[in-house]
Amino acid sequence: MYPGFIPHWKRRHCGSAYTSDPEGRGGHSGRSWRSGWEYSLSPEEDAAALGFGSGAFGVRRPLRFLAYKLGLEEPQVAELAKILDDLKTERAQAAVDHRRTLSAFADAVSGDAFDHGKAESGAKLRLDSADRVRGAVLSALERLHAILDPEQRARLAYLIRTGTLSL
Repeated sequence: MYPGFIPHWKRRHCGSAYTSDPEGRGGHSGRSWRSGWEYSLSPEEDAAALGFGSGAFGVRRPLRFLAYKLGLEEPQVAELAKILDDLKTERAQAAVDHRRTLSAFADAVSGDAFDHGKAESGAKLRLDSADRVRGAVLSALERLHAILDPEQRARLAYLIRTGTLSL
């Protein structure tokens, strides 16, 4: 375990006894002093700072993140929610297809002789799945372009170029 993570682990497993303030040096909201020099965040701040709960698209809450970063209005947020939901559904299906292709490849090599038909069907399924995801991403970008104004499009392009947002 990385030594810098030990205080976080102790706070999670030892409870409030570890973060108590016997010398009365606290006073910051959500923070406490554990020793003479060590400053601690609250458990909620720790989780946020360490990035626990990160999800797809490189951010934990892509809808909220994009609504904030792009300055979206309510109708735009509603349409963005539909776009992200469609994209999420297609990516979930691609994950299922990926597991199926692995199973087909394993079946192809498990017998005494290589089963070219099973391997070919697995490869075709993988290719079709990638093509569907490609189409879903292109459709999502097209729909997103239609709901954004020019300034918001420029901000979105910046987020994509810098890698802050990955599609």
